Amino acid sequence: MSKLTLKELSKQEELLSGGHRLCAGCGASIIVRQILLAAEDPVVVTSATGCLEVATTIFPYTAWKVPFFHSAFENSAATASGVEAMYQSLKKQGKIKEKIKFIAFGGDGGTYDIGFQSLSGALERGHDFTYICYDNGAYMNTGIQRSSSTPIGAATTTSPAGKVVPGKMQHRKNLTKIVEAHNIPYLAQASPSKPMDLMKKVRKALATEGPCFLNIVSPCNRGWRSALDGAIRESQLAVDTCFWPLYEVEEGKVKITFKPKEKKPIEEWLKVQGRFKHLFKPENGWIIEKMQKRIDHDWEKLLARHEADQPVKE
Repeated sequence: MSKLTLKELSKQEELLSGGHRLCAGCGASIIVRQILLAAEDPVVVTSATGCLEVATTIFPYTAWKVPFFHSAFENSAATASGVEAMYQSLKKQGKIKEKIKFIAFGGDGGTYDIGFQSLSGALERGHDFTYICYDNGAYMNTGIQRSSSTPIGAATTTSPAGKVVPGKMQHRKNLTKIVEAHNIPYLAQASPSKPMDLMKKVRKALATEGPCFLNIVSPCNRGWRSALDGAIRESQLAVDTCFWPLYEVEEGKVKITFKPKEKKPIEEWLKVQGRFKHLFKPENGWIIEKMQKRIDHDWEKLLARHEADQPVKE
């Protein structure tokens, strides 16, 4: 694995063409470009049905300059497993000499929920691939329905904020921690607002033998009811409020890769998104307090694990 530098990246070919049909300001396209730039070896991509797949592969066109498999909503990881197993067989037979890496993409709906069974199975079997979840916090492609990744209090079409409920009533599932329980060699959380951090994690994952996982916050201005040009600002606020801490787990050791100089209150992230505007009414303030309490608790636990896992200085 070579060192990642801006000079090297400037010479890399863009492997996701412009002109795709993703929404203006979509976080997913920024994330995919960063991931493909970081790849040193040829890659084969699988992608679950979702915004990314639908908007980049409208027949008979494709925005991908790498081999691409469209899988069903629930089985991006299973598809990557099959392709990787075929590659290993052909390699043993001497029919393929080239080193190839495999990347599976899924949104939060296709990863946290409907695709979790195939992801868990692929991780347990130990396939040599990297799974990328671009997490925009709802089923955006099918009409902004809540997923198990949707934050508490968010208004979606299936958890509308109104007189009955003030948005989604449950905390989001912590999928990164669930994936960690599979004891895979490498996993991380990343943000497109920290591109070098994200790309270093991608390069490390692709260089690691065995299953790896990256969970990446992916702003969606349609579902988040936010500014068209706000993706980087919003993803950075997610990091600065510790709603989306940047860290990695390598061989079981936790390392925080970015600590905000001043941890911002969660209101700073909420107020730039229309899906949370009802939370600023006096009667809904308890939801913000509940969210802040959970974030503070999780951040303190993560800090403690980070400190415990750092090598002792002699």
